[in-house]
Amino acid sequence: MPSNDNTPRHDRQELTYLPVPFPKAPPKPPRFAVLRERLREGWNRAWDVDGVLYEMWQDVLRAPEDGPRHMAPWIRAVLMVAGVSFVVLMAKAAGEVVLDALHQILTAVPKVQVGVDTSSGVAAVVDQPVRTYIAQHSAGLAVEGSTVYTLWLLTGIVGLVLGYLSRNNGVRAMWTAWGAATVFMVWTTTPEAGRTVAAGLAVLAWTFLSAFAMRGLTLRRRVVAGRPAKVTVKPEIHVPVQPSAPAAEQHPHTGCPFRD
Repeated sequence: MPSNDNTPRHDRQELTYLPVPFPKAPPKPPRFAVLRERLREGWNRAWDVDGVLYEMWQDVLRAPEDGPRHMAPWIRAVLMVAGVSFVVLMAKAAGEVVLDALHQILTAVPKVQVGVDTSSGVAAVVDQPVRTYIAQHSAGLAVEGSTVYTLWLLTGIVGLVLGYLSRNNGVRAMWTAWGAATVFMVWTTTPEAGRTVAAGLAVLAWTFLSAFAMRGLTLRRRVVAGRPAKVTVKPEIHVPVQPSAPAAEQHPHTGCPFRD
């Protein structure tokens, strides 16, 4: 006899529940994609009408019309920093060129023979004793005697030219010290027989050049005329005056002779 499938069977195991599939979590976007999106939003927000970059761009466009005095402060700060940086770089480059040239000048002076009679004429009376003095007293120095001699010449030329052009007291003091040192070297190195004449010629030469180096120097005391004092009249100042007593009270016996 065929069995009916609808009839329950005791040997069949019935499931009390059915497995429910869990929903899968959506995949996370890449980290760089999120960062790129935030940067894009910030960039667009900065270029809005009230954004920072939009305002700065408007300041740049208005700068030619506003001029240096009324332009945005941040533009003036940027221009000032750029200008100072350019000046510093140019000064550094120029300083390196000047120092290099000075170094070449000072190191190329072996042609100048110190302590040897290389000059002639009246100039030799002052020049040769100076060369000899420098050669005798520069043996233990870190620089050569020829370099010291070149520095001595440059000091005198600079003191003469700047003293004539600037009339600065500091330059004049340098020129005076240079002349005194030169006369001292001439007096010390020249033989005793001609020492007085050589020192006298050195003083005369230094005095003649001092007429140019100390141009405008005077020992007279400057008298500055004082300005006249200003008298300010203030009409609002009133001096109280006490009323005088009647004549009859001050002098009771004056007036009519028949009055008691």
